[in-house]
Amino acid sequence: MQSVLWAYLKKHIKLIGLLVVYSVIFSMVMHLHNIETSAVLYAFLLSTFFTVVFFTFGFWRYYKRHRILTQMRPHVALTIDDLPEPTELMEQDYQALVRQLYSEVQQKITQIDFAQSQMNDYYTLWVHQIKTPIAALQLLLEAYPQEQTLSMKTELFKIEQYVEMALNYIRLESETSDLRFEKQEIYELVKASIRKYRTLFIEKGIKLNFEPFSLEVVTDAKWFAFCFEQVLSNALKYTNGGEISIGTTQGERVDAPKRLVVADTGIGISSEDLPRVFERGFTGFNGRLDRKSTGLGLYLCRRALQRLSHDISITSAPGTGTRVTLIFPPYKTVS
Repeated sequence: MQSVLWAYLKKHIKLIGLLVVYSVIFSMVMHLHNIETSAVLYAFLLSTFFTVVFFTFGFWRYYKRHRILTQMRPHVALTIDDLPEPTELMEQDYQALVRQLYSEVQQKITQIDFAQSQMNDYYTLWVHQIKTPIAALQLLLEAYPQEQTLSMKTELFKIEQYVEMALNYIRLESETSDLRFEKQEIYELVKASIRKYRTLFIEKGIKLNFEPFSLEVVTDAKWFAFCFEQVLSNALKYTNGGEISIGTTQGERVDAPKRLVVADTGIGISSEDLPRVFERGFTGFNGRLDRKSTGLGLYLCRRALQRLSHDISITSAPGTGTRVTLIFPPYKTVS
């Protein structure tokens, strides 16, 4: 309120100064004509009273308009129909400018949304079309002995995963959601993902430590598999000839979050890069070693996990491997 009052007084400072000058002039003239002091004082008090009433009424209207405009601020991107009626010509001009700018902004937003929709449709179509030659190549490779085509199958599998990443990136960036929450046995989902990556395990000579476990969670099977596969893909990419362990942990309390842990013995992540691994496009030191790294895997993984109301944490150090933990809050877990 005080800041508004000060702004109102600053707006009318010239008028207030002019009124003070007029009051002094009239007082001096009346005094020079030997008019009684009481009459001069009486006239001054009456003038002051009506001036105060005038400014009080004006300030109240000013404050009301300020409050209306302040309340509109969070919604101005949606509509400007609630703008108060202008009381002067300059205010009419400003409102006309606001309406013109609002109209142009809405047109630009419509154009951008249309262009974005067309681009998403094109990339979605491209992703679905590219799956046909990938599937055909996989069938052709099956006609040759496993030992002769292992490397080719591995590279083809990587292409397929990059295509899936592109499609999931489009889905995550869009406003629509295809989530379907159901009770899922995480062990079965993890086992299916490991089966998909078996050629990479074989080619890189990586040992897998994976024992059966029971972990039932309310989640979306497709999106959880996508998140887990991003983590597993990173573990395979930065581990050579070592081992990867997959298991679960849980706190002592019944309502403690359950966790799925993926630990590798790879090259690890530096302490400088660790806080930024979930940023879009961030590749860090390891990304400079592998120039094909996009810096999108963990970013998309975290985005998807947030939509699932799950969480992820990473601990690592150079030369000691990386430990990634997928966290399932109690209200999403069925005991």
